[in-house]
Amino acid sequence: QVQLVESGGGLVQAGGSLRLSCAASGGTFSNYYMGWFRQAPGREREFVASITRSGGTTYYTDSVKGRFTISRDNAKNTVYLQMNSLKPEDTAVYYCAAARFYYGSRDIEYDYWGQGTQVTVSS
Repeated sequence: QVQLVESGGGLVQAGGSLRLSCAASGGTFSNYYMGWFRQAPGREREFVASITRSGGTTYYTDSVKGRFTISRDNAKNTVYLQMNSLKPEDTAVYYCAAARFYYGSRDIEYDYWGQGTQVTVSS
């Protein structure tokens, strides 16, 4: 059983930056593909980014390409999401997720989820 705990959310003005972290425990972190998702009020959860087990390949939804960067540190059992040039439409609860055999955009394929961290971008 893998436990995931996100941190780093908060309130930021448009154009600002935040770095989210997700600390994993209870499993061998390097065995898992990791992803970030978000859910805005009244909307379905959507894929943001994912990363392979070694960190060698990353995948982003179009709306965050060039602004967000996903990375991981397997020695620290942590995955990160660096968010730059934030926009009000990035406001959401951000979740990290772990998958044993998948690193794409379908949330149903992820096995473990964190509780989420709120990101609010003011205009």
